[in-house]
Amino acid sequence: MREICYLCKRNMLVFMRDYGAVFFSVLSMLIILLLQVVFLGEMNVENILWVLSEYGGVRDVAVDERNAEYLVNLWTLAGILIVNTVTVSLTVIQTMIRDEVKGQLALLYVAPVKRIKIALSYILSSGSIGSGMSLLTFVIGQGYLVLQGNPLVSMGVFLKVFGIILLNAFVYATIGYLLALFVHSESAWGGLLTVIGTLVGFLGGIYLPVSQLTEGVVRVLKCLPVLHGTAMMREIMTKEALEKAFAGLPEVIPHQVAGEMGITLWSGEIQITMEKQILLLVFYGIIAIIVAAVISRQRTIHDKK
Repeated sequence: MREICYLCKRNMLVFMRDYGAVFFSVLSMLIILLLQVVFLGEMNVENILWVLSEYGGVRDVAVDERNAEYLVNLWTLAGILIVNTVTVSLTVIQTMIRDEVKGQLALLYVAPVKRIKIALSYILSSGSIGSGMSLLTFVIGQGYLVLQGNPLVSMGVFLKVFGIILLNAFVYATIGYLLALFVHSESAWGGLLTVIGTLVGFLGGIYLPVSQLTEGVVRVLKCLPVLHGTAMMREIMTKEALEKAFAGLPEVIPHQVAGEMGITLWSGEIQITMEKQILLLVFYGIIAIIVAAVISRQRTIHDKK
């Protein structure tokens, strides 16, 4: 255990000292923020206000606009948190690629430390920084919303958000470790991160609500963990804001809006529950660990020969 802690500390320090890597790990988050400020945020608010004007009867427009903005801000923040768990966790795994290129990984393999401990150190350091950066983003986002006159989330909501952050960060850390076994240069890993960083906002239904995507595309996205992680985070964070924004309307209206915004996901007429989404993410993590273990074992056998 001491070796794992030492290696984790070393991996995290190597990453945090690389300011360029830290910046590019949150670049996707900055792009989403820019899009929300310039274009997407206002569009989503207008869509909610249109629903309220159509089905809400006589209402206080100023209050509705404030509630809609709060809902959209939480919706966006939830997506950003999941983006960070993906991009930051995968960027930290680049430490493993750098160690391999510089020959340091080979030195670790001949040291009196089991390979499983070395692998765990990369996964744990990646998941720890990924969850830490996402938690910091959540705190900053909450501070901004409170300064805008919105309420602070309850401790129960915070604990659920923290749990979902941890789950996603460590799942993507294991997936990142598996991918890193096939990449042997920093330039190739950087190119892979560029592609993932570009796609993650789309795969998670973060740039646009899922209702604006074709049915075939949504069907594919439901097979991927990013969309489910984002949906879970949004369901937890926007529950009270959604009820407040659509207060006084028939219950079917907020349920329909939640589906269109990707807050809840459906398989035909059946809602995909949060428990099933958690199991799906755990399944992806377990599969990644099993495949990575098999590949590492085969390489160990080959090296001995």
